[in-house]
Amino acid sequence: MTRRPDDPVWEDVAEGEELAPLAFPLTVYRLVMAAGANRDFNAIHHNSEYTKATGAPEMYANNFLLQGMWERAVRARIGLGGVIRRLSGFRMRVFNTVGDTVTVKGRVRRTWMEGGEGFVEFEVWSENAHGVSVGPGTVVATMPLATEPVS
Repeated sequence: MTRRPDDPVWEDVAEGEELAPLAFPLTVYRLVMAAGANRDFNAIHHNSEYTKATGAPEMYANNFLLQGMWERAVRARIGLGGVIRRLSGFRMRVFNTVGDTVTVKGRVRRTWMEGGEGFVEFEVWSENAHGVSVGPGTVVATMPLATEPVS
């Protein structure tokens, strides 16, 4: 396997290291585009009147959008050469509604070598004005090693 010159490498990851927090303002535009992109056309994700009639406070982000936020936060640390192997513990605790800003946070829980690959386990969660809104959960990824040739 070869890595790109700007790929972060596994050897530079430290247990306990925090991910850079990433904020995602939830606008109507973002919710509509996300629902269209992942083909989740349920009106709860893009129609306030319908959503409120179901008992929810306002239209809200779907699972795919929220999982994508987790991937984006982890990807900022593992780079394009990293591979996300598993996402677990993803649990919505409160609605992430239009007008909220969802901030994804996390930290490196552990690192290890297995089969010649460098693994990183991240603890990840999302927060909004109500506190933790999703998670905490776990994302496991592999990253290029410093010894891999650069392309």
